[in-house]
This record gives sequence, C-alpha cells and structure tokens, in this order.
Amino acid sequence: MGVDTATATRWVERWAHQQQRYAIDRLERFEVITDLVEQVTQGRPAPLVLDLGSGPGCLAARIAERLPAAEVVAVDADPLLLALGSLHYGTTLRFAEAVIGAPGWLDLLALDRPVDAVVSATALHYLSAETLRRVYRELAGLLRPGGILVNGDHIGPDSARISELASAVGRRYAERNASPSPEDWESWWSGAAADPELAPLLSDRGQEGHPRSEENGLTLTGHLSLLRDAGFEHVGTVWQVGPSRVLAAVR
Repeated sequence: MGVDTATATRWVERWAHQQQRYAIDRLERFEVITDLVEQVTQGRPAPLVLDLGSGPGCLAARIAERLPAAEVVAVDADPLLLALGSLHYGTTLRFAEAVIGAPGWLDLLALDRPVDAVVSATALHYLSAETLRRVYRELAGLLRPGGILVNGDHIGPDSARISELASAVGRRYAERNASPSPEDWESWWSGAAADPELAPLLSDRGQEGHPRSEENGLTLTGHLSLLRDAGFEHVGTVWQVGPSRVLAAVR
C-alpha cells in the first residue's frame, strides 16, 4: 500500500517546523527570496525557476504560489524528501532527484529553455569551495541574461571578530523570535525511519542517505569572488540577520 497524502503532509509540516532551528527567521528569508524572483521575472509569461537543495519543496511551493504561471523545479538528492513533497504539493511543483555538483547533474533536470531564477536556502554551504566554484559557473551558463541566482545561507563576515559578533546577534534574534521545537534534524529522521507508513518510500532511499557534507566555510568575500569569476556582473547582500544572508547575483 502506498503512502497517502495525509501522511506526507504530516511529515512535510514536521520537516518545516524542525528546520526553523537551523535558519534564522526562515520564513522571512523565504519571503525575501520570493520577492527577488518575482521582481526579476516580471513580465515574463512562463518563468523557469530552480530550487536547489529543496528538501520536500517548502521554498519552491512558496514561489509557485506567488508565481502561478512559473514552472518551479525542486531539486534534491534525497528520494524520501522528494516523494513526500510530491505527495503533499502535487502538480504545483516538478521534482528532480540530483546531487548538486555531481557529474551530469544538470542533465537530470530535463530543462528545455534558459532559466530565469535559481534559488537555494541553507544548502550550498555543504559543497566544497571547488565544487561550488564549478556549480556557480554552471548556473551562470543556465541563466538567461538578466536572470538571478539567490543564495540564502549561513555566510559570515570576513573578520573573525565581526563573525563572532554577528553569530551572537543571530543567536539573540533567534531566541527572541523563534517558536520552540522539540524536534531537530536527527529526531526527524529517526522518527521517519520508525514510521511504518513511510516504509515504501524509505525502501527507495538506500543506505547512503544524504551526500557527504564538505562544508566550504566561505566568508562573504569568498562567495562574491566565486560569483564574479563565474560571470555574474552584479553581486551582493540584499538581506541579513546576524550571519544569515541572502546573496543575489544577476547574470
């Protein structure tokens, strides 16, 4: 028996809730990213948007809701998260399984035209600096002139002391504004593994799970340098709380 929509919805909602622990003002960041995509795609009849490291598609769905004429592709390496998102969001999104930066990963997305916007939220820091350099270049090649890459992630200042202060500000902000959640990343996955209703989806996941994290540790200047080298003409921070930033790069 397959997994029903109600089960998928329950686990997607639990995913969104536990993710609040790891992203300062996560929902506001999503709004900022969506604002940027909407601004850049104004007047385009059928924008094509990629969400990299989408998980079950929470950010992608927000963009699709704001831009109903857009084709939004949610890209992730985990088949369980993609299956839960597909059951929960239905045909609102197109889901694609791919390991970002792996050889041939772009071919798996089945793109038929230039991309208008690429977004990512707390995912690209897992890539090594060299992999990210290559990915930025690949994305610059996918985007139409005037298209945008938006990366919302943990990106610290260049100064170690200022980075410490930014982290303290972010921590205080989270304490004041975050809704408490007893669930974290590990407990979500443990709970999913113990849920017999998810067994059909977990059987497709295999033993390896997520790709190995390489954690690039790049500061703001490091990201901006890689983006400029990749061919993005206009790059910079458009939103920040503590060390949490939204970077925009326009092709």
